[in-house]
Amino acid sequence: MDKTALVLGASGGFGGQVALALQAAGWRVNRYSRGTDMAAAAKGAALIVNGLNPPAYHAWDRLIPEITASVIGAGRTSGATLLVPGNVYPYGMEPAPWGPDTPHRPTSRKGRIRAEMETRYRDAAEHGPRTILLRGGDFLLPGAPQMLMNRMILGKVARGRITALGPADVIHAYAYLPDMARAAVGLATLGDALPAYADIPFAGHAFTINDLAARVARLTGRPMQIVQFPLWFFTALSPVWELARELREMLYLNRHPHWLDPDPLRHWLPGFQDTPLDAVILAHLQALRLV
Repeated sequence: MDKTALVLGASGGFGGQVALALQAAGWRVNRYSRGTDMAAAAKGAALIVNGLNPPAYHAWDRLIPEITASVIGAGRTSGATLLVPGNVYPYGMEPAPWGPDTPHRPTSRKGRIRAEMETRYRDAAEHGPRTILLRGGDFLLPGAPQMLMNRMILGKVARGRITALGPADVIHAYAYLPDMARAAVGLATLGDALPAYADIPFAGHAFTINDLAARVARLTGRPMQIVQFPLWFFTALSPVWELARELREMLYLNRHPHWLDPDPLRHWLPGFQDTPLDAVILAHLQALRLV
C-alpha cells in the first residue's frame, strides 16, 4: 500500500493529530494549503484526511457542502481513500449507545447539515472514492484553546471550579484526539478490508461533570466546586456574537445522556487501547500548569 497522505487542515485539532500519527506510522504526509487546487495536491496520495472545518461554526450551511464537494472531487481524481471525522450531531435525541445503525434524526440545523454531508460521502462511495467516517464526541486536546473542555469546562479550574453546561450527572461522549488519530491511522491501513463506506464510532471516553470534578480533585489534591454556566448568556449575545448563537443550538447535548458504541472499532482494531481517562485529564491539568 502506498503510504502517502494529503492532510487538509493540518494546523487544526483533528488534522494536526492525524498528521502526527501518520508520520509516526511511517507515512509520507503532505499538508494542503488552503485556496490551492485540492485535486492537484491529492495527486499520488493514497489517503486524503479532511480536517477542514469552518472556525466557530461560521457559515456551515454554505461552507460544509463546498468542502465536501471539493474533497469528494479530489478523491475521485486521485483514487485516494477519504478519511472524514464525523460527529454526533446527526443522531439528535436518539437513545444511546450511538453507532452505525442509529437512525439519523437531527434536531438542530447543524445536525441536518452534517447528516446531509454524510449522505453525500455515502452516495459517492458507491462508485468511489472509498470513505472512512470515524465518528467521535466532543474533542479533547490539552492546551488547545479552541476546545470546549479547555475554553469553558476547565476555564476556571485554577480557582477550584468546574463549569457545567447542563446537569452535572448527564453522561457525555468525548474523543481524546491523539487516540482518535491513532485509530484513524489503524483503520486507514486496513485498505479494502473495510467496506467502501465505513461508518465507525470512536467511543473514546464518556463521563459526567460530577465524575470529571471528582477526578480533577483527586489528581490535584484540591476540592472542586461545580458551577453552572449562565445559559442566558448565549441567548443574550446571540444577536451580536455568532459563536454564542451556534453554541446555544447544541446545548441539548449537555442534557441528553449519550455515548458511542465501542464494538465496531473493537471489531476492526481488536488490539486498540485508549489512553486511560486519568492520564487524559492529567495531561489537561499539566497544560494548565496545575500539576
